[in-house]
Amino acid sequence: MTHLLSKSKYIRGLQCERALWLDVHEPRLARYTAEQMRRFDRGRDYEYAFRSRFPDGIDLSAELGRNVDAYPARTAELLDLRPCSAAKTVLFEAGFQYDDVLVLADVVCQREDGSLDIYEVKSGTTLSDTYRRDAALQHYVISHCRPVHSFSIVYNGAPASCRPDAIEGAGKMPALQDGRFAIVDLTAELAAEGDRIAANIAEMKTIVRATAEPDTPTGQHCLTPYACPYQHHCQQGVRQLSLFG
Repeated sequence: MTHLLSKSKYIRGLQCERALWLDVHEPRLARYTAEQMRRFDRGRDYEYAFRSRFPDGIDLSAELGRNVDAYPARTAELLDLRPCSAAKTVLFEAGFQYDDVLVLADVVCQREDGSLDIYEVKSGTTLSDTYRRDAALQHYVISHCRPVHSFSIVYNGAPASCRPDAIEGAGKMPALQDGRFAIVDLTAELAAEGDRIAANIAEMKTIVRATAEPDTPTGQHCLTPYACPYQHHCQQGVRQLSLFG
């Protein structure tokens, strides 16, 4: 089943409806700086470091690559094998789809009762509002597909003295040795965002389905919370108007 929205497109839509439309219809126009690409690489490396604490985890991206619309069915297949297997199921990049939104969860651990412990891994050093919004969308989608026991954000903010011994349940994590990982359980907070998430999704689907590009003007929102990769495109339009208007 194909999808309309993803985590990244949802966050983009919260920042700017024009950027969301371009992300869906004209992604070739995006331009990323070298620093943005380095940040992506740092995030990936940090996620892999956290993954290493689950040596038996199954990486769906290694199997399915960019065929993202195949992730939910494969995820369901692996999770449904749980009653037939004595091994605990731990998945990386597990896919879930609901209400035309596809999310890929960084680390998913299935408990004995079938419920899920989910870990969203971020390399930033603070627990930002954007991280929370990203997690809230994931919780909304996943909780409509499977029972969620807990949803935590893992970020690079743990002091040396903050070294939790383990995570309970399936996918139990060994003691942290270097203090790199701060783990914050936001399950209750995220569950309370359901109505807001549903309303945002409905609005964004209307934007995505429109045939015409929104005429949102440039402004401070082009830089917050992230520098928009479509700034050059929108600013080009402004320059043309100033020359010929």
